[in-house]
Amino acid sequence: MISCDSYRMTPITEVEGRRVSLSNLDKVLYPATGTTKGEVLHYYAATVGSVILPHLAGRPVSFLRYPDGPGGQLFFTKNPPPGTPAWVETAPVPRSEDQGARQVVVRDLASLMWAANLVVEFHTPQWRTGAPGVADRMVFDLDPGSPATVVECCAVALWLRERLADDGLAAYGKTSGSKGLHLLVPLEPTPSGEVSAYAKRLAMEAEEALPALALHRMKRALRPGKVFVDFSQNSASKTTATPYTLRARPEPTVSAPVTWDEITGCRKAGALVFRAGDMAARLDLHGDLLAPLNDPEQARPLPA
Repeated sequence: MISCDSYRMTPITEVEGRRVSLSNLDKVLYPATGTTKGEVLHYYAATVGSVILPHLAGRPVSFLRYPDGPGGQLFFTKNPPPGTPAWVETAPVPRSEDQGARQVVVRDLASLMWAANLVVEFHTPQWRTGAPGVADRMVFDLDPGSPATVVECCAVALWLRERLADDGLAAYGKTSGSKGLHLLVPLEPTPSGEVSAYAKRLAMEAEEALPALALHRMKRALRPGKVFVDFSQNSASKTTATPYTLRARPEPTVSAPVTWDEITGCRKAGALVFRAGDMAARLDLHGDLLAPLNDPEQARPLPA
């Protein structure tokens, strides 16, 4: 229940025994849909809280902040914001330019709501705080160059799925929440450099197998009509949009898990666009499609 602090005139709610200050609940963050900040907070608290937390747990989070909505100022931050409550967990992270760097770790619903109140996209690395630079998953970010769309991304994803299966690895898909697709693979703990090298090799193989469709280089002159198979997010210094995070797009789109049937059947650009309002029904139908990423029994070794 939200009450009002008579002195600060800031809505306060108690979450798991923590007092969390919430602000500007009636502020429209997504003008295209009229979605307010209060509705965004409800999305994280009531719709996806139980499924996003396992994907955030134990990972240092980076924030893309958009406090005035996607049409306002956007800025990326890794450091704990000023005023971070003492009860919000932080962890040391390796950063060449800052030996004492720390980042927020969202470990419970209270810290999730505190962070969501900042109006953020959640981004996390492929490793956990206890073992920085040792990945427990691999990611391929499939990014279409216009006029290619998510339809072409799905075609590349299907090729990568089969190629990964040849090496004994299972892949799981989610939308980027923008125009592309992410493939994630649970791994036994492996140095990020080795994961990056393997992912690059598969991206090059994809380009060789699908020369009219796939590309492993970022060079923009090569991008039109093709899918860039971005393997670079496996670097220990890189992050990827966390499953279920809202994105700073014109509408409240979600980086949403998808089934392989949906990927296989994708025939139009809008087929895999999911918004905040879609997620409750999808979770009722599918549960967390990416739960295997957090199950150690599903992890497999990277091929030698």
